[in-house]
Amino acid sequence: MTTTTTFNHSPRTLNIELLAIDLSTCSRCTGSLSNVEQAIASLQQVLASTNTVIQFQKILVESEAQAKQLQFVSSPTIRVNGRDVILETTESRCGDCSEISGSSQGTACRTWSYQGQSYTEAPVGMIVDAILREIYQNLSPIPVISYPTEVPQNLQQFFRDKAKKATSCGTTQTVLTGCGCR
Repeated sequence: MTTTTTFNHSPRTLNIELLAIDLSTCSRCTGSLSNVEQAIASLQQVLASTNTVIQFQKILVESEAQAKQLQFVSSPTIRVNGRDVILETTESRCGDCSEISGSSQGTACRTWSYQGQSYTEAPVGMIVDAILREIYQNLSPIPVISYPTEVPQNLQQFFRDKAKKATSCGTTQTVLTGCGCR
């Protein structure tokens, strides 16, 4: 069975950004990039069903000035509509970025806490959760339907007529089944 969904309004756009200090060598950054792409791919049916389009941007942060401008505090960072996918920033020593920078002290990069575990790459499930949260947070509220406090006139008439019919036939069948006379 094939169904087609038609929308009468413009699609909603979610902006997803991956900000990183390296997108070719660092396993944390490249792994997180791959996981963002996998999360987006796994949500294609949901995105289509909710008339949502993803704009994904990879941003290589190459200077302290750029980091300041972007309010970039840890690599890698993933933002959905400008919001970091996690509230807390934790880090640990990253061998790849320490080697890239040549730092004797070592470079600390982001770690991700998700469902009670710590990861060096952003987990796919965490990214999916963040995208879904943003989709459903921004959906228009479902209108509250106000139902009448009184039974509408047509139903009042139906139930009166049905009761009269059952009484006039002289049967004691229930109102739900009717009397069966013609």
